[in-house]
Amino acid sequence: MIRIAEIKAEATYPIRKSVLREGMTLSHEMAGDLDDSTLHLGLFDEDELVCVGSFMKASNSNFDGKQFQLRGMATLEEYQGVGAGKLMMQKAFEILKELNTACLWCNARVIAVPFYKKLGLEIFADKFEIKYVGDHFVMFKYL
Repeated sequence: MIRIAEIKAEATYPIRKSVLREGMTLSHEMAGDLDDSTLHLGLFDEDELVCVGSFMKASNSNFDGKQFQLRGMATLEEYQGVGAGKLMMQKAFEILKELNTACLWCNARVIAVPFYKKLGLEIFADKFEIKYVGDHFVMFKYL
């Protein structure tokens, strides 16, 4: 059975580390993880956590209204491409709308751009590099 639930920041760390930071010296812990306004979601297959995402209150001057930034989105490799991330993001959109969020934005790795585009996010501005991690685009969606 698939379920999506709010989880603690620490629960996101193993998947973040294995999917986003494997072989890197960068921390899998992020500024804002423990803020009261941060929402951490996890998608479970039975009792196994397979997909995580963190939604942090953050402002980007390029966008209007109340904003959240998606950070640390990661899905275990064996669950990639089967809809786990899509289900979790759809739930996040619902929750963020209930919180009167105007805009969700993220720094998307180039490889993830097609995934986010399918969810209705758009690219804003030119590609940029995050040291040790690679090329990214800022992407956004008004909710």
